[in-house]
Amino acid sequence: MIKNFNNKCYLLLKKVPKGKVVTYKEIARKLGSRAYRAVGNAMHKNCDLINIPCYKVVCSNGSIGGYAKGVQKKIELLKKDRVEVKHGKVDLNKYGYRFI
Repeated sequence: MIKNFNNKCYLLLKKVPKGKVVTYKEIARKLGSRAYRAVGNAMHKNCDLINIPCYKVVCSNGSIGGYAKGVQKKIELLKKDRVEVKHGKVDLNKYGYRFI
């Protein structure tokens, strides 16, 4: 079941457009769950950083959160996607993505 949950997280994440970020909470919400930490665990177990862009997942308060290659690399990737990071946070009103 964990693997299915992880795969569902990854499939959703692939739908987040360039220039947008999504929160752990939003992914869980879309999956009909409140398991935000399980979403974080799924991102931590992501073995395909190229095709599953877990750098686009941030905390509900806009803070960056963790990343397998380090927070600085996550910030670099976000900036490459034209997502502005100020003081370790992303403006979710501007860059946040919500699943329909």
